[in-house]
Amino acid sequence: MSSLFQFVILLLLVTDLIMLWSGRILMLIRLSAVQGVLLAALLLLPVNGALDAEHVFLAAAVFALKGVGFPVFLRHVCHKLGIEPMVRPRLGRMYPLAAGLAGLAFSLWLEGRIPAVTDLFPPLLFPVALTTLFCGLILVVGCAKALAQVTGYLVVENGIFILGIPLMTEGSVWFELSILLDVFAAVFVMAIAINHISSAFDSIDVARFRNLRD
Repeated sequence: MSSLFQFVILLLLVTDLIMLWSGRILMLIRLSAVQGVLLAALLLLPVNGALDAEHVFLAAAVFALKGVGFPVFLRHVCHKLGIEPMVRPRLGRMYPLAAGLAGLAFSLWLEGRIPAVTDLFPPLLFPVALTTLFCGLILVVGCAKALAQVTGYLVVENGIFILGIPLMTEGSVWFELSILLDVFAAVFVMAIAINHISSAFDSIDVARFRNLRD
């Protein structure tokens, strides 16, 4: 089971890097769905072999919201608003990908510098969690489309969620679930904001907001 756990972690890392390279909103949404499924799989593959009903319940909630609910909802918003499929990153494709690889290298270096990390986290889990967080931030900052930034926000939360997996005890499982519900509310609020932006302007490109004048 440990090898399967490591394989799922590596798949998460691959989806992070593909997100930074991808230039299409629908691809970002699909990859966020893949990450939701992989997160649910991580919860069902505890490295210590202790799988209980709470982990199964949380895995089901993660799969329902991150793997199915959020992607379907964001895809519906994308089609409803007629959003252009291309993301058009502000810095192109190479710079975000290079920044993601730099974040991975920094995370691997940091894992070796903090002794407590090796005792608490399984191999590669800590650097992949930080890399996922960094990639989400890069998407939020580097993408001009508001819907792509919402996807980046979900990726950031995925990284935070991965960091909390080794800390899951009877109490923290419900803490993770409360965070998941907060993300649920935040995504819907941001989608409503995008809908209002689309109604008021011709585009949801946030880079055009700088043209506003008092």
